[in-house]
Amino acid sequence: MSSAHARDSQFHTTHWSMVVAAADQGGEAAQVALADLCQAYWYPLYAFLRRRGHSAEDAADLTQGFFAVLLEKGYLADADPERGRFRSFLLTAIGRFASKEHDRAAAQKRGGGRLILSLDFGEGEKRYQREPADNWTPERIFERRWALTLLDRTLARLRQDHEAAGKLPLFEALKGFLTAEAAPGPLRQVAEQLGMTEGAGKVAVHRLRQKYRDLLRAEIAQTLGAAEDVEDELAVLLDALRS
Repeated sequence: MSSAHARDSQFHTTHWSMVVAAADQGGEAAQVALADLCQAYWYPLYAFLRRRGHSAEDAADLTQGFFAVLLEKGYLADADPERGRFRSFLLTAIGRFASKEHDRAAAQKRGGGRLILSLDFGEGEKRYQREPADNWTPERIFERRWALTLLDRTLARLRQDHEAAGKLPLFEALKGFLTAEAAPGPLRQVAEQLGMTEGAGKVAVHRLRQKYRDLLRAEIAQTLGAAEDVEDELAVLLDALRS
């Protein structure tokens, strides 16, 4: 697991539609709900801004400033939780915000008593420097990073659940079998190390994959306005990973 996984030991349970509803009521609850989602999904926005040509410092200031004004300036008033997706809302809103903030100083963007999220932009820039140096559009890199963030969070949540249940060794031994390409060795050998038969190992892998799929759909659902859109959103994200 990466250091990002280790740090992200708390997982939000706030649905996107609940965020918008909280914003209508105002107050601290709305800020906490929105900050929870933004804390989880800030990096795709940062990568989007970097690919648009902003420097690392400017992209950090824009990302932080954008989150700071989401509630204060009524950005959420344009969001429709019944049809909207948090991913689509953020991409549209950050583009508008970056255009408006183009000529403002970083101190102005980050000052004024605005809410400041604790975001590790130093680590974010290191991640960005590892992005493919090709002709990907800002929108394409945003979609791919969003999809990978969902997968990373799902894997980290799966690990946390196994650790809480006292089954961390089982998870560590079998996580490579979540995808056939990542299998670290014959299942029989791994099963023997766990004191299992090969058949029992296959059952354990099947359950692990099913749990992963369930957690992934749950993670996706929290970024949508309607639960029935999960399969469509999953298809979009898988396409982003294949592209």
